[in-house]
Amino acid sequence: MTSFDTSPQLNVWRALLALAVVFVMLATTGWTALHTHRESTALQASLAKWRHGSIAGLHLPDPEAAPARLSRFFASLGPEDQARLAHRYPLAVGNMNGAPAGLRYRANHIALEQARKVEKKRMHDSRLSAAGHQDAGRRMHRYESLLTPGRQILAFDPEGSGRVAEVFGDLEGAERISVVVPGVDTDLLTFQKTYRPYSAPVGMGQALYAAERAQSPSTRTAVIAWADYTAPDGVGVDAATGLRAEEGAVRLNALLGGLPGRAPVALVCHSYGTVVCGVAATHVLPRRVTDIAVAASPGMRVSSASGLDTGARVWSMRDATDWIQDVPYLELGGLGHGADPVSSGFGARVLSARDAQGHAGYFQPGTDSLRNLADVGVGAYDAVTCAHENNACRTGLPAASMAGRA
Repeated sequence: MTSFDTSPQLNVWRALLALAVVFVMLATTGWTALHTHRESTALQASLAKWRHGSIAGLHLPDPEAAPARLSRFFASLGPEDQARLAHRYPLAVGNMNGAPAGLRYRANHIALEQARKVEKKRMHDSRLSAAGHQDAGRRMHRYESLLTPGRQILAFDPEGSGRVAEVFGDLEGAERISVVVPGVDTDLLTFQKTYRPYSAPVGMGQALYAAERAQSPSTRTAVIAWADYTAPDGVGVDAATGLRAEEGAVRLNALLGGLPGRAPVALVCHSYGTVVCGVAATHVLPRRVTDIAVAASPGMRVSSASGLDTGARVWSMRDATDWIQDVPYLELGGLGHGADPVSSGFGARVLSARDAQGHAGYFQPGTDSLRNLADVGVGAYDAVTCAHENNACRTGLPAASMAGRA
């Protein structure tokens, strides 16, 4: 049996070491890293145009209105008027919770094509340095990849390091929806990787979608690879605080509130993404979120699962070789993220993560971790494997928990 608990003395030494590192970083970089915020200028411009726009002589609704209100507005339009709005305000429509998923895909395709043209021009802009030309080329190739026929881009913002979300499966017809929330160093350029693909959001989403379909072929599932927040850049000051998680939680709850249909939703959160999910849960998740599964967590900014303001089941996992187990599981003066979600006192249902092989291997096909995440995603709770080779993580679960399973 693998023990996930650590001694109090060891935690004290880890805490002192971590705080020393943080204070050195603060002395050399200052507190500005905690207060940086990128304005989404291209998106804001599109939203500003929307606010002054009209269709068929009628003013357009507030783009920040409740998703249900926006959904009714789009439903009142014919296909041609919907298409006109997507062409006039592609970034606004492409990121609008409440707009039909298919229309958002179309709008983001238009926005991506416009962004691709901008980067193509920048590649030959004599005012840019060689590094600037190289950055423009990387972005252009990323946009070209996202424009590949068949890809369903649910959100896209080119500003700063970029934000993006992609859907695998039929979101509007899904019976179960999983949202993958990744951690640090996630942005437009790292959204998809050729080397170690399952450590990036696209690979995570694809692997989870395939595993869910293998687990329950008759269940209509959809998976969202959600990199639509500004993640911390590396394991530094930002990653040690909850600032990015607070900002991300607002965006995550907005996404959840605007999802189509009534399908149950599982949050599948990795690394710093588990902090985002923890903060989102303290801000009251939509009731349709039935499960929160966290892997490789540095903490969820609560002392126990009961501190999350949700009725969702909370699952956790950590591979024995994951370095995250060495971080100090405490919160002091805004630094750190609280209790260890796989510790016995936290109160989560601890799943097996055997064969995950380190911090970035939880979505690797063939691992216990991926199979368990897929089981949670499709509601196959009686098929999950507990961490301690017992049935403790399945205690108290409903007997008929295999809805849609073949």
